[in-house]
Amino acid sequence: MPQNTISQTKFLWLEVTGLCQLECVQCYAGSGPGGTHGSLTAGDWKALISEAAHSGVEMVQFIGGEVTLYPGLAELARHALADGLRVEIFSNLVHISAEQWEMLSLPGISLATSWYTDDPSQHAAITGRDTWRQTKANIIKALERQIPLRAGIIDGIIPAQRAQEARALLESLGVSSIRTDRVREFGRGSIPAPGQTCGGCGRGRAAILPDGTVVPCPMSRWRVAGNVRTGKLAALLGEPLSAAAEGLAPLGPSGQCDPTCVPDSYCDPLCTPGVCSPRTPRA
Repeated sequence: MPQNTISQTKFLWLEVTGLCQLECVQCYAGSGPGGTHGSLTAGDWKALISEAAHSGVEMVQFIGGEVTLYPGLAELARHALADGLRVEIFSNLVHISAEQWEMLSLPGISLATSWYTDDPSQHAAITGRDTWRQTKANIIKALERQIPLRAGIIDGIIPAQRAQEARALLESLGVSSIRTDRVREFGRGSIPAPGQTCGGCGRGRAAILPDGTVVPCPMSRWRVAGNVRTGKLAALLGEPLSAAAEGLAPLGPSGQCDPTCVPDSYCDPLCTPGVCSPRTPRA
């Protein structure tokens, strides 16, 4: 893999919390009600956002856990906008405060969510809580507010999951940006599997976890480039990130990593953990 440099890193996932109201079966971060906001303060995150912007990063996605449970989310998103970054908020849409709706309505901010089924009971089986109606209602509210919204469907989490029906329901609500992926062997109860990645880890993107750890992707969080509490972000996004991402590519027919197989559009920054998958080999 070519050496990665800060000028090549255009997109950052900012995982500001490990706290979540839900306890999804397939959660790549193992988040839940017992999670915390980590060891980085709001001031730390602001400094990192500014450093990233000044170093060539163009877009950040705030993730969790459930990102809306982080008390400083609106403040951080506004700070990123002020630094000239595009911003996406990835939320389960269980609860959005009035302040957060105002922030989400700002130019330069988009919204993303996960959606699994048209059946509330299946949703509860996947997420651990009966919150299907809340998420659906907030999808409708976001569309009414004309907030750019996309949805990712992860199929195969439970037997007979109604993923096709889930897509049909989203389309009937007016969601036009929908992607479907399979369950990948990461996160809660799974052993990390390099061949399960989408092939874009560390290639123009990286993630910062709640404790300051820098990794190639939230789904390859065991591959550590370093920590922003002990090293500069710009330095970590260079050779350490490249080394951490080495070998993270989908498995080919031989069972070996296939570095030529990458997602459509190079898994562009609007791709999110769990909703991108290899589709076409890159020459």
